[in-house]
Amino acid sequence: MLPFSISLRAGASPYRQVVYAATKAILGGVLAEGDAFPSVREMSEALKINPNTAQKVVAELIRDGLLISQPGIGTIVARAPRATADERRKLLSSDVETLVVEARRLGVDRDELHRSVDARWFTLFGRADGTTTRAARVASGARARR
Repeated sequence: MLPFSISLRAGASPYRQVVYAATKAILGGVLAEGDAFPSVREMSEALKINPNTAQKVVAELIRDGLLISQPGIGTIVARAPRATADERRKLLSSDVETLVVEARRLGVDRDELHRSVDARWFTLFGRADGTTTRAARVASGARARR
């Protein structure tokens, strides 16, 4: 099982899709510094991709400074560099596009979409004034245990 989620789409490069998903997981904090990264074999079997493709993914992530290869230990997540606002926007662009298109399809206007996103954010992470919901406390406890 991979420590990041990905659903390969036809018509797009599997290599690019996996690099994107892994980068998003690292920069987004799903994978933390020191976490084990799947081996080339694990990744190729889990995703049904060529091992050479999986090796290229790992090599690019190492080159980008997101992973470290440690002989005898394996590949681990390096300290994630602080993503710039532009990098964060790029990582979210596909998800945001999906959300906006789906909202439009359902007849949700922009203000209602903003309110929905705010409500979900507050449920998961608490409010700016420091108050938290039970769900936010549970979510932060789950992150702290990783």
